[in-house]
Amino acid sequence: MSHYSGPLLTRPVLDTLLAARDAGEGAWRGSLDLGRSSGDAVLAPDAWEWKGLRYPYPHKLKDRTIYYWDGEEFSPVSRFSGSLIKLVPTEWGAPTFEIDGIKMLPTSKESPFEDARRKVALVEPRGKVLLDTCGGLGYFAACCLEGGVARVLSFEKNPDVLWLRTINPWSPDPDDPAHAGRLQLTHADVSQAITQVADASVDALLHDPPRFGIAGELYSQVFYNQLARVLRRGGRLFHYTGSPNKLTSDRDVPREVATRLEKAGFKAQLALDGVLATRR
Repeated sequence: MSHYSGPLLTRPVLDTLLAARDAGEGAWRGSLDLGRSSGDAVLAPDAWEWKGLRYPYPHKLKDRTIYYWDGEEFSPVSRFSGSLIKLVPTEWGAPTFEIDGIKMLPTSKESPFEDARRKVALVEPRGKVLLDTCGGLGYFAACCLEGGVARVLSFEKNPDVLWLRTINPWSPDPDDPAHAGRLQLTHADVSQAITQVADASVDALLHDPPRFGIAGELYSQVFYNQLARVLRRGGRLFHYTGSPNKLTSDRDVPREVATRLEKAGFKAQLALDGVLATRR
């Protein structure tokens, strides 16, 4: 799917656009791609122009919602096909996304992109072939590309998440010539697709699965054995677990994960909000 290149609006951005128009200004400068860049829009009473195309001023926009131009109007970046999936703005520019109202990326203390950058640094991607098991919005992959990775093999099974990626300017486009073909994004369930990955064929692993209650198979001993099989000896794995409340869940998920990874052939330790492991 080709990436969207039109304007993205949020309520605060529209408010500043309208304020400039109502003040009689003929132009507005700001970001229409969620903080990736800044540009100028030409303002008229009934429409505004950006990159040579004219757009109507939309009616009232909702908070916590990103809108894109669908060819006829500004529509929310959301889809419903069994679950409601939605791209959600953050104060940091890079958006997160929600599935049925559940936030899928940490955003309370820093940008989800910066959060991804810290985790990617743990596996030192430069010059490596890296497996990104659950691609999501692609922030792990983007940081790997930025960090000089040789190749990223990324899997994502949710077609609606793949669609969000085509709208989100922070998500890397596999077809972007700047990436020189280093990102291979596959629409597949990694719990099944990993059986087709060759033994010891990757140098590093990033595993950011949905929570255990949604995707228990991605926390299973069977899956961890597969991760150990495809990773070369000495290769690093970062496994995101989050920090579930042990008092309410009655479980210590990070330590459970570390124990299973040790059984699979890793040396594991708790790191950040997950587990860092090295293939023995």
